[in-house]
Amino acid sequence: MIFKFEPIYQERVWGGDMFSSFLGRKSLPYDKIGESWDIVDRENLSSKVINLGNEKLSLRDLIENNPENILGRNWNKDDKFPILVKWLDCSDRLSLQVHPPTSIAKSLNGEPKTENWYIANANPNAGLFAGLKNGTTKEDFEKSLKNGQAEKYCHRIVSKKDSSILIESGRIHAIDSGNLILEIQQNSDTTYRVYDWDRNGLNGKPRELHLEQSMKSIDFEDYEPNLLKTTKDIGIETIAHCKEFRIRKCNLNPKDLIHLKNENIDCLLIHVVEGSIMVGDEKINLGEHGLSPYSNSCTVQSNEQSTFLVTDQFSQL
Repeated sequence: MIFKFEPIYQERVWGGDMFSSFLGRKSLPYDKIGESWDIVDRENLSSKVINLGNEKLSLRDLIENNPENILGRNWNKDDKFPILVKWLDCSDRLSLQVHPPTSIAKSLNGEPKTENWYIANANPNAGLFAGLKNGTTKEDFEKSLKNGQAEKYCHRIVSKKDSSILIESGRIHAIDSGNLILEIQQNSDTTYRVYDWDRNGLNGKPRELHLEQSMKSIDFEDYEPNLLKTTKDIGIETIAHCKEFRIRKCNLNPKDLIHLKNENIDCLLIHVVEGSIMVGDEKINLGEHGLSPYSNSCTVQSNEQSTFLVTDQFSQL
């Protein structure tokens, strides 16, 4: 059994149209959708399972009903699911932001958040900001915020389709326009907005900045990280591995079969970024995800030339 979930759409001032044009999603609720929360377990917000027939359950229900079956041994049913999965459709530049490191998050009344960006599609000249330019000091950056020149000190990377970058807590970052990104992250919703490019939000007013928290959170020794260009070769490769999760990428030819082991650690999350696959009798299309429980074996067969990501090694957080 693999569980699929209903997306939860979020309207954003920077939202675009790639949910329909690239992912093929229809009947969308807003004109400017920036985020689709596809696997989420937050207080008062939990993904709805869509492939249980008439049975109406959420991800929270699955965990509370049988935590060891879903997530593995020694799991507390009251703990939230450790991973949050989003699609980000960016037709405009996102705010410059940072997430608090574990060492100070609690003192700021926030949660740490490490995330990984997989670039599923990118328009010509699209880019990302990640880290600072070599030699930038805290004093340089603080001064730049006062005179509207923060971009001068931020490291910009040209986006490349099928590339990936790990955004650890403390790394200053922003997504530029023209990107469709699969964001796999630690389950947190703490974001400190450093700079918003002097624009207004959906309500016509400037959005709140969090300068005090941001300056305490930014790693001022994080200089010019690289984008990871992933392979198109058939097989499986690791594209991110940190204490919060591991992400692997798998490329398959039509009708290829691969067995994914859970390594007696936790469940698996599967994210299709090209083509479509079968997990048992369940089809997972481009842009969709599946949760394979800890108690299951997981065999994947490609329907066509396909690429999917696998997230695991997170249940012991």
